[in-house]
Amino acid sequence: MSADTRPRLSETIGRQRRSFRAWRGQRPYWAGLLTLLAGIPIMYIPYANLTIGSLTVRMATTAGAGSLIIGVLLVVLGLTMWFQPASRVFAGVAAILLSLVSLVVSNFGAFLIGFLLGLIGGALAVSWAPGKPGRAEAAEDTDGPRGRADDGAGDGFDAFGGGRPAAAGAGGSRGVLDDLSGKSPTNGTNGRHRAG
Repeated sequence: MSADTRPRLSETIGRQRRSFRAWRGQRPYWAGLLTLLAGIPIMYIPYANLTIGSLTVRMATTAGAGSLIIGVLLVVLGLTMWFQPASRVFAGVAAILLSLVSLVVSNFGAFLIGFLLGLIGGALAVSWAPGKPGRAEAAEDTDGPRGRADDGAGDGFDAFGGGRPAAAGAGGSRGVLDDLSGKSPTNGTNGRHRAG
């Protein structure tokens, strides 16, 4: 290796690490990993042989094919969580249900290892939500609601505030919120509004 290749190698590794971190942040990465890892013991243990000295114990059950199917499906659901994050809720619920079924079919969910990994991975997938853009991305977005100025009509309604009334003192005739929902004490009770 020459002196020129060493900085390039570290830059390449750093760039790949940053891109992996960005990829991981856009999907339920840990949920997919745990679900994928749950499928491995569930499909392996029913077909494994345990040898103790000269005694061979086969842990196969009558539903060995069922445990293989459950394990393969859990691996596929883990990959689905990674590569199709929009279907994370379906994949998470399916992983939870398959983990529960593995208790009965596959040696108590591969001795509770696969069962617990599948339950935790499915719960993480169901509860995961995409993050908000970082400060750098928000600062670059000048065409959005923050980048436009209010038209200054003074009607008490913030046109670009997502449909919310403007803050007190920002407009309106009385300097209060012009809330027409019927919940404000300035509008009367029971949803009745003033006529004038």
